[in-house]
Amino acid sequence: MASVPVHDGLFAGGADPHLIGATCRTCGRQHFPSTATCPYCGSRDVEPGALPTVGRLWAWTTVTAAPPGYSGPVPYGFGVVELGESLRVVTRIAEPDAAALRAGQKMHLVLEEVGERDGQAVVSWAFAPS
Repeated sequence: MASVPVHDGLFAGGADPHLIGATCRTCGRQHFPSTATCPYCGSRDVEPGALPTVGRLWAWTTVTAAPPGYSGPVPYGFGVVELGESLRVVTRIAEPDAAALRAGQKMHLVLEEVGERDGQAVVSWAFAPS
């Protein structure tokens, strides 16, 4: 089955999957998703680019009831992963059992099927324990 991203411009797939964020040339901070304006200082001098694919688990929970419009598997993990020293990304967590996770745990980016649209698998990013 062919696949499509959950939303264009959030991540790149293929052999080297990564989130697409941006770095502000004025204040030096990274943000996700990539936008034309830095959300921290308001500068329009931002450069889109690949974000780190490894990070540390910062917060997490298990989603046990499907949100409206979601047709993917339940339960699934959901939380926050810190990439680098200051960028925290709200993300799916590939491990649905919250008891199997711990604060500071090393995580790596993976791509997961999260449903189907028009006969194609919908793919999104998640972070899985390393």
